[in-house]
Amino acid sequence: MGQGTPGGMNRQGHPGDRKQDGSDKKEKKFEPAAPPARVGRKQRKQKGPDAASRLPTVTPVSKCKLRLLKLERVKDYLLMEEEFVAYQERLKPQEEKAEEDRSKVDDLRGSPMSVGNLEELIDENHAIVSSSVGPEYYVGILSFVDKDQLEPGCAILMHNKVLSVVGLLQDEVDPMVSVMKVEKAPLESYADIGGLDAQIQEIKEAVELPLTHPELYEDIGIKPPKGVILYGEPGTGKTLLAKAVANSTSATFLRVVGSELIQKYLGDGPKLVRELFRVADDLSPAIVFIDEIDAVGTKRYDAHSGGEREIQRTMLELLNQLDGFDSRGDVKVILATNRIESLDPALLRPGRIDRKIEFPLPDIKTRRRIFQIHTSRMTLADDVNLEEFVMTKDEFSGADIKAICTEAGLLALRERRMKVTHPDFKKAKDKVMFKKKEGVPEGLYM
Repeated sequence: MGQGTPGGMNRQGHPGDRKQDGSDKKEKKFEPAAPPARVGRKQRKQKGPDAASRLPTVTPVSKCKLRLLKLERVKDYLLMEEEFVAYQERLKPQEEKAEEDRSKVDDLRGSPMSVGNLEELIDENHAIVSSSVGPEYYVGILSFVDKDQLEPGCAILMHNKVLSVVGLLQDEVDPMVSVMKVEKAPLESYADIGGLDAQIQEIKEAVELPLTHPELYEDIGIKPPKGVILYGEPGTGKTLLAKAVANSTSATFLRVVGSELIQKYLGDGPKLVRELFRVADDLSPAIVFIDEIDAVGTKRYDAHSGGEREIQRTMLELLNQLDGFDSRGDVKVILATNRIESLDPALLRPGRIDRKIEFPLPDIKTRRRIFQIHTSRMTLADDVNLEEFVMTKDEFSGADIKAICTEAGLLALRERRMKVTHPDFKKAKDKVMFKKKEGVPEGLYM
């Protein structure tokens, strides 16, 4: 009991002590713990309208600036790409249309086209055209044709059905005129012409000298001759002299045969004559040689057919070109014929043809010179006496002498001889003269 008393007393005294401690605790206020310092990346979200409108505090550093510049470059690239895509989408219909138009143009150019002349330009998209075989038409000009080069009189390409202008011929020179131009000079020279010294002197004064030294005529106060005509018997060297002129001069040489100026369709002959002289004027100084002029220059009579009237129209255009309003400048004309009595007087009058050069049959001196020229390369035997043929009374032309020398060489070749003898020349002479007088239409060589 006694032991328990203190214990009990102790237990009784303990609640008092507890009460005293509790009063001490009430005296101290409760303080919430301080929020922990932010260490990790995760941050507690704040709720409420203030938190939604609140902007974070950003402190820019150099790394952020570099990233901003990079994003701006990406933005510029995307804007440029967007603009490019939009531009491509806008151009795509135009490219498709252009490709379609291009295919149509290729199909159009692949089909046959007619060649015509532009008569008159009405406006930028319409014109009046004509062809050599039909009337004039009012047609359209396609958009891809270069309208700056179109002018009245030029050669154009037309669609074969609707006759619209689809192209322009850049080379306006007639193909026949291009063929007439002598590109390679002939091999014949004045040294190859036997005799004809007076004729050579006259053609040099009338054709070559005005082209090389025009000041001489100006100092003397006269106008140089416009043209010459060579006439005489066949085979006397008219065409040969023209070849020598073409060989010796540096001027452009145009060779025409009179029959080439006669064309099938109406108006083509005069057009070819105009084209010939236009090309000669463009290529001046030039010489126009018209051989066998009697094909178009015969005397004018009452024509009974369309062909005769067309030939007369061609000659009238030739007369106009020889002496018309348009000055020809440095263009000289050489005509050649062996029937001068059949030519029209208007063609032979002074002012058009100022010099008439006659080519007679060769005399004794000329025959000797021609024989020397043609036998200079032949291997002759010792018994050959050319003077016998030079002094003969038979009328030889230069072509006959050449035929005699050629025939004598062939007779020697037939007998397998390398030298030509005097009997060969005698046989050749008899043969050539027989064919010339009798006119037997057989082969030249028996």
